[in-house]
Amino acid sequence: MTGHESQAVEIDTSKPHPARMYDWFLGGKDNYPVDEQMAKQLLALDSRGRDMARVNRAFMHRATRWLAENGVHQFLDIGSGIPTEPNLHQIAQQAAPDARVVYCDNDPIVLAHAAALLRSTPEGATEYIQADARRPETILEEAGKVLDFTEPVALSLLALLHFLDDEDGAAELVDRLVEQLPSGSYLVLSHTTGDFNPEGAAQARAMYKARGMTLRPRSRTELTEFFHGLELVEPGVSLSADWHPELGEVIDVPGDEPIPGYAGVARKP
Repeated sequence: MTGHESQAVEIDTSKPHPARMYDWFLGGKDNYPVDEQMAKQLLALDSRGRDMARVNRAFMHRATRWLAENGVHQFLDIGSGIPTEPNLHQIAQQAAPDARVVYCDNDPIVLAHAAALLRSTPEGATEYIQADARRPETILEEAGKVLDFTEPVALSLLALLHFLDDEDGAAELVDRLVEQLPSGSYLVLSHTTGDFNPEGAAQARAMYKARGMTLRPRSRTELTEFFHGLELVEPGVSLSADWHPELGEVIDVPGDEPIPGYAGVARKP
C-alpha cells in the first residue's frame, strides 16, 4: 500500500476536473455541479460527449484484453480516473488471473474511491498511487514496489495526453516513461482530436483555458509521433472505435460521423 488510507481527502469543488467530468459523461455519481455544468457546455459543442467517453472506455477494455491474451501480465495505468466497472484490472485478470496492475491519478476523488481499484484476484495484485502524471520518476519508483520492471509492462495513458500541452512536455513525459520500460513492453494511448470538427475543438480548448485547464486536441499524425521508436500493433493509430472491434464492446453510436478520438497500441522492441 502507498499510505492512501491515512491521507486526508480534500476535493476542490470550485472548478471542474476532467476525471469528474468523465465520470458524469459515463453516468457516474462522483461529480459535482461545477463538473456537470461544464460537461453540459461541452455537449452543446458536440452532443456526443457521452458517446466519446463510452467509446474510449470500450477501447481500454479491448486493448487490455488483447495485451493480457498476448502475454502481458503487468499494467501501469496513469490517469486512471474514477473507478467504473469493469475496471482495467478486472479485464486483465479475467484473461490472466496473475496480472499485476498499478493505477495512478492526481484527483483526490479518485483517491477516495481507490478501494474499488484494489480488489485483486488472489494470484494477482493491484495498487493505487496518488501522483501527478508530470512526475514520472515518482510514479515509476512507487510502481516498482508492485511491478517487475525487468518483465514487460503495458503503460496506459488513456485520454490523458490531451490535457498536456506541447510546452508542458507531453512528448517528453511519454519518452521518459517508455525509456524505463523493458523490451516487450507496450504503450497504449487514446486521445481526442479536432480532425473532424476543428472549430468545435478550438471552442472546447478555449472553454478549458477560461477555467484554467488545458485541452490540446491532436491530429492523427501528432498522436502517431508519440509512438516513435515503437512497433505499432495493427491497425496502427486508428479511430478508437476501429481498434480491434472483434474483441468486443463495440459502442453503437447514432449517425455516420466518426467519434473524434484516436487510439493505438505499440510494442517496445
